[in-house]
Amino acid sequence: MANTSSVRILLLADSHLGFDLPAQPRVRRRRRGHDFLANHERALAAAGSGEVDMVVHGGDLFHRAEVPPSLAYQAFRPLVALAEAGVPVVVVPGNHERSRIPHARFASHPKLHVFHRPGTLVVTVRGVRVAVSGFPYERRGVRERLPRILEETGWGRERADLRLLCMHHCVEGATVGPGSFTFRGTPDVVRCADLPVEFAAVLSGHIHRHQVLERDLRGARLATPVLYPGSVERTAFAEMGEEKGFMILEMEPGSAGGRLARRDFIRLPARPMRLRDLHPRAAPGTIWLRGDLEDQLDAAVAEAPADAVLRLRVCGRVPPGVRGALAAARLRRLAPPGMNLEVVVADDRGEGRRAPMASRATSRATSRATGGWTEG
Repeated sequence: MANTSSVRILLLADSHLGFDLPAQPRVRRRRRGHDFLANHERALAAAGSGEVDMVVHGGDLFHRAEVPPSLAYQAFRPLVALAEAGVPVVVVPGNHERSRIPHARFASHPKLHVFHRPGTLVVTVRGVRVAVSGFPYERRGVRERLPRILEETGWGRERADLRLLCMHHCVEGATVGPGSFTFRGTPDVVRCADLPVEFAAVLSGHIHRHQVLERDLRGARLATPVLYPGSVERTAFAEMGEEKGFMILEMEPGSAGGRLARRDFIRLPARPMRLRDLHPRAAPGTIWLRGDLEDQLDAAVAEAPADAVLRLRVCGRVPPGVRGALAAARLRRLAPPGMNLEVVVADDRGEGRRAPMASRATSRATSRATGGWTEG
């Protein structure tokens, strides 16, 4: 049970709406874009029950800067509904949106605030004066520019019981990928030392893995924790082992800008992702026989979950007479209706490269026809 003076915030980010969702699809198949829309709405439904006082979206609401009006309307509809119910909503434009929100007219509501430029929004929630400072994704070297950007928000000029900073950036110590790559001192990485201690927390998108940074690279405790809810769905195979969801935060006001009292990560249903390499049985890495390739393709699809996002890499040389096994029509028949299947052809050394031009064309056509998608 939250304290009566605390403020509960729903934090989500990286909805990437529009991912694999063409306005006029050429092939009828399951589109991953519907998974992203569904999880975006699932996360926001938690705010509609009256359990939270504010909603923050940490950026990349959309997958691209140019989206059809119909998609923008779908994206903003649940946010506007919350605003109409009296729940303040804050949105930070991300890098995929090129630091601006498309069709912002659909977000027009007194209680829905988009940080089109650096600024500070002050709202009163449960009698608590909350100052939310934020800025769009900075594309010109945020590491050196952050102190100036923070000054432009005017955060220090606002009286508040609780201060929050919202952005869409990498912070030192954030990790991504199967090898847990750690972001350090590059121009697009924020220094922990530049985050003002007067903020109770930094709420950020951009990192798709859910994580909370509480210590700097030297192990010293951060006065201002950095919270990443992660993306609402898996956008790349590098995320295949990650849970997806959103966060519920309990913030307590105080004379020093308040503090983070509690944080909970709420899981969302994410599509299973599978990677598998296929090799010729007779001579691995060399030449495929058609029957052998068909058998392995059939077995790999049968072994994967029916709703999987499956990528099969054909390692070895595929002679012209065997390429029919990779025909788009055959692969469409092979994959269950709920599966997204991508087949790529590696070179004859099995190093995961694209094949020579003839096979490369087959690979691209196969991917398009069977639900393949590009990471990004």
